[in-house]
Amino acid sequence: MIFSNHPAEVCILLFLTITFVISSIEKITDWKGNVNFIKNHFKNSPLKNKVPLLLTIVLITEIIACVLMIIGIYNLYTTGFKKIALIGIELSALTLFFLLIGQRLAKDYAGAMSLGVYFIITIIGLVLLNN
Repeated sequence: MIFSNHPAEVCILLFLTITFVISSIEKITDWKGNVNFIKNHFKNSPLKNKVPLLLTIVLITEIIACVLMIIGIYNLYTTGFKKIALIGIELSALTLFFLLIGQRLAKDYAGAMSLGVYFIITIIGLVLLNN
């Protein structure tokens, strides 16, 4: 089996890892552009003056979640141990909550709605890894 004895869990972990790794790389390689875009996006929200701090928090949670999910995939393959993967997915959920709050405060309802797909996948991963 290509995805070990935990194919659904590994696929979900890989999906979220790829999502957050690419997001992190984009933030790091174009920090100024991201800050400017998000400042404009939040120009009418209470977050407008906190964008660099909040973007840093999101970036850090994405990176930590990715590291934990990668370690979690390794553990699933080698020992079947799920705890680290579970913590990584929980941190992914927290990151998505941060993003959802921002989208709702910016009144970007379409953006907030699009996060639902990622959140559903995350919830499925939480359920699978909790069993």
